[in-house]
Amino acid sequence: MFRSLLACAFILTSASASAQTDQSGAPLAPEQRAVTLDTADVAIEVFPDAQAITGVSTLNFVAKDRLDRLVVDLDDNYAVGSIAINGNELPKGSWTNCDGRMTIALAAPIAAGTRFAATIRYAGKPHVATRPPWFDGIIWEKTPQGAPWIATTAQFSGCDLYFPCIDYPTYEPQRLDLHLTVPQGLKAPSNGVLVGVDTLPDGRTTWNWRARNPTLYGVALNIAPYVELSGSYRSRYGNQIPMFYWHLPGREAQAAKLFAEFAPTLDFFESVIGPYPFADQKLGVVETPHKGMEHQTINAYGNDYAKTPFGFDDLFQHEFSHEWFANQLTVANWDDFWLHEGYGAYMQPLYGRWREGEAVYATMMHESRRGIRNRFPVVSGSPKSATDVYRPETGPAGDIYVKGAWVLHTLRNLIGDKAFFDLTRLAVYGRTDPRPGNFKPVYRTTPEYIAYARQVTGQDLQWFFDVYLYQAALPELVQTRTGDRLVVEWKAPNAKPFPLPVEISIDGNVRKLPMTGGRAVLTVPAAAHVVLDPNSRTLRKSAIIDDYQAWQAAQYRNQGN
Repeated sequence: MFRSLLACAFILTSASASAQTDQSGAPLAPEQRAVTLDTADVAIEVFPDAQAITGVSTLNFVAKDRLDRLVVDLDDNYAVGSIAINGNELPKGSWTNCDGRMTIALAAPIAAGTRFAATIRYAGKPHVATRPPWFDGIIWEKTPQGAPWIATTAQFSGCDLYFPCIDYPTYEPQRLDLHLTVPQGLKAPSNGVLVGVDTLPDGRTTWNWRARNPTLYGVALNIAPYVELSGSYRSRYGNQIPMFYWHLPGREAQAAKLFAEFAPTLDFFESVIGPYPFADQKLGVVETPHKGMEHQTINAYGNDYAKTPFGFDDLFQHEFSHEWFANQLTVANWDDFWLHEGYGAYMQPLYGRWREGEAVYATMMHESRRGIRNRFPVVSGSPKSATDVYRPETGPAGDIYVKGAWVLHTLRNLIGDKAFFDLTRLAVYGRTDPRPGNFKPVYRTTPEYIAYARQVTGQDLQWFFDVYLYQAALPELVQTRTGDRLVVEWKAPNAKPFPLPVEISIDGNVRKLPMTGGRAVLTVPAAAHVVLDPNSRTLRKSAIIDDYQAWQAAQYRNQGN
């Protein structure tokens, strides 16, 4: 049946994904809000020569309200061969899928509280990624030896690029069973735990994976003649964590060096943040033809084993950070994307600090500061799709990384390490005392994060987040000297209150100004050398950075001419 469906699909092309498919996190249809997704069983066969797939997906729902129609998301590049509800096949013409949002007319209404299953058979040529991972789709590549090398990315377009789903962050299933059938000689590492590999009579193999609470965009296909490296890490919490790296043949030496980074990186996160959230599954990494992506328990790695002056692979470390900040803590809407990427970016200087001390931390923070653009607020306060947030014409784009990291840096210096990491653990685990087995994956919003900040500090810090997250422009720290009188004042966008304490160095002596009301007045000898914020503990407007960015933009324009 896979092959007969495929024969019908060959008339399709790998055209661009529809506008609906291209918007992960687009507004939900009323029928989608009326259900929850319980579990899913997805079987996909991949045909590298035809650059096509066939699929059979069973989605197990619970109706929250009476339902006459079921609405799911699936790229309309695919032909849908059949749909069955609770095993009863619907007549042809019971569904439409004109723009990637498939509407299914049910044979009979489904009552609120009812569990039901929808089985969808489909086939076709998936949308091809043009610039992965920034432009999503499937990647049909070849290894240096000429074998198929296939991967997927879906952060901005979502799960409906490959299988039927409800493409919204809060609709991840409690369990996903994933069955990947590939040609003889290829392996298909994926999410979760490997339940088994079935060998078919003609040599094809089906790789059966089971994942718990998978982030939908983090479900990934990875296919190649991989070589497997494996080991086990004894956590500081006492549990054993299996570790795997699947790499291309012929790269054994580089792969061994990268694999050696797994344990110390894991130890950093467990000691600073808390338990690895998916220790009951695996720490998994797979070599891909694209740069990288935080695919849950099977992080994509395509950094070509690059070196950094800080002694660790920054691509691997960043993607691995997302097991905590994206896969364990998942934003409830993409408007809060910074909780994934700001934390992911901040974990790198914190790792440098953990490994080698404050000088490395300061260097890494300083290098990242020039990347902040301040064109849009980090958080708008309104629902957004992933693309809306990441596109620089419509959203904060790279600021969710670097500005997010600098906001966290400033917050840590404001409230102290204990409160900051307690806040982080509350956001990630829902508790400050996480242990293996005493937490579950969570969805988070920025207002929830702000509420946790108040909980751990006993202070109302809304003013801090109002300026840094909900305003595009940065606060400016201004000094005015008249004789021996020095006035230091914050000027926040839209004249918002901003009483952020700040350090000041007077002839090398550093003290902290409380900045009550956003202002401080002090007596300073007229000849004294004054430096505001000498240790760069705060994110603020910088004339130096502004001038550098203007010069950089001019250089770019001149090169274009």
